[in-house]
Amino acid sequence: MDRNQATGLFLISALLLIYLFFFSPKAEPEKGKTPAATTAAQTAPAAAPAALPTAPQLDSAAGPVQRITLKNPELTIDFSTQGGRVASVLLSQYKTFFGKPLFLLDEQSARYDTKFRTLNGQTVDFAALNFQTAGPQPTADGGQQLAFTAPVGGGTITQTYVLPKTGYEVKYNLKLAGVQVAQEPLQWSFRDNVRQTEQDIKQNRNHTTINHYSAGGTQNNLAETSEKPEESKVAEPLTWVADKHDFFVAGIVADSQPFTSGQFNADVNLTDSTFIKGLSTQLGLPVADVTSAAGGNYRYFFGPNQFNLLKSVAPDFDRNVYLGWGLFRWVNRFVIIPVFNFLQQYISNYGVIILLLVVLIKLVTWPLTYKSYESQARMKVLKPEIDAIKAKHGDDQMKTQQETMKLYQEFGVSQLSGCVPQLLTLPILFAMFQFFPNAIELRQEPFLWATDLSTYDNVIKLPFTLPFLGAHISIFTVLMTISTLFMTYQSNQMNPAAMQGPMKFYSYLMPLIFFFVLNSFAAGLTWYYLVSNVVTLGQQALTRSFVDDTKIRAQLDANKVKNKGKKPSGFQARLAEAMKSAQEREAQARKSPGKA
Repeated sequence: MDRNQATGLFLISALLLIYLFFFSPKAEPEKGKTPAATTAAQTAPAAAPAALPTAPQLDSAAGPVQRITLKNPELTIDFSTQGGRVASVLLSQYKTFFGKPLFLLDEQSARYDTKFRTLNGQTVDFAALNFQTAGPQPTADGGQQLAFTAPVGGGTITQTYVLPKTGYEVKYNLKLAGVQVAQEPLQWSFRDNVRQTEQDIKQNRNHTTINHYSAGGTQNNLAETSEKPEESKVAEPLTWVADKHDFFVAGIVADSQPFTSGQFNADVNLTDSTFIKGLSTQLGLPVADVTSAAGGNYRYFFGPNQFNLLKSVAPDFDRNVYLGWGLFRWVNRFVIIPVFNFLQQYISNYGVIILLLVVLIKLVTWPLTYKSYESQARMKVLKPEIDAIKAKHGDDQMKTQQETMKLYQEFGVSQLSGCVPQLLTLPILFAMFQFFPNAIELRQEPFLWATDLSTYDNVIKLPFTLPFLGAHISIFTVLMTISTLFMTYQSNQMNPAAMQGPMKFYSYLMPLIFFFVLNSFAAGLTWYYLVSNVVTLGQQALTRSFVDDTKIRAQLDANKVKNKGKKPSGFQARLAEAMKSAQEREAQARKSPGKA
């Protein structure tokens, strides 16, 4: 590993660490966002999730509260006549990490409600009404329909739910006929105390948030990783809102008219392993919409957080799958996901799919890898001249660097040619850090000793918890670290003089740092990097057979003849001038030690 490669490695490592700790996957503060909490609240212990509202006493004359179930292959939904609402949602094709039925919502953890004021100032609360229903009715397309009605103030409230034959969407129509409603939006609310469903409670919590999308095309969300109360008020119309539960989504979409406004809150109690985060949503429903002849049309989505599935739900609803920001999201959306989906069609083992994904990416980026290795070979050929410069100038680092720069210019060698190819692969590197932890396709998919590629493999469990490491050791991460150390050793052996002192120490330190960073990451990610290291070693061995040191030396000698007397230009000229100026300032400082 030469100095240029070490520089590239340092830049990549620094950027990666910055990205992991500061950018992934935190949300930007929203404009006009209400402060999260007072100073007193910040110093107090985390509060428990807000209790679900107690339903007002129902009129016994209306009859007992009933539970009605609608079911298709994907969803089992229980409705309650109390409020005419969704009471629980079971995702029939999924289990929790602990093998239990996966209830996205249930009676104890979630509650929907709607309120409005009449013209005479009275408040009508749906939760105080026991709606009447004729039970499920078949629809023409093989689905099921369930209508709830309740008389209010000389009029009627009608709520109609339609569950299709298949799928994760539920159509919802709200109609107020003959009801004297005040000219202000109805208040629709949803309290969601999110349960732990995955192995890694920290990731489960940090991937849980409220996303919302404005009618103007802007997507925003509450900060995911915050451990303090979060609040956001949005005054503009909204098209959809979704509670994202790591790998699953409970969302509502406005189909007829947008919601008038929204208020969103999140709270965390770190001591509670049952309810990992509390989410609260309040939306304004336009009066003109729900009092029209057709009523207000909405859709609920209760299902997996799967990119291809969410694309068809609503505009940008697929942003509930976090794929990184900017260029990294683009790489995931238009490169990684299409290739991954293509491989899925023919291969059922996701460990093998990841292996093939590595091979394809390595083949595409091989020209960059070859350029990097070719640069390393040039430095190796120039090693005698570089060693001679070091011996001549001894401890004078500035003079050594100047003469080395001059040597590079004479032989037509670019200092950036070794690290630029590595930097060009950086978008793929960062994209993978977001793709694997958020890909529901890997959830509960076993491979080798890992039972779930979407989380860390915990075959080795520790009887204690270590800072930055946790109470487990991931075997995939250990193997990835060993392979990275071996790659570093191989590179240093190829050019031992170029990697000495602190740089050599750093080259071995970084893999150990990433062992701690990646120990709790998805096994799919660390398996990807393990395979990537092995393939890279094979590429290096193969590339080495194509690179002839004798031919490179001849080319460098020809460059030296061609560049004789030629002044440096571009980056090299600016760098040489900067170094010369620095040397002059240093010499001046030595002559005048008493001057600033």
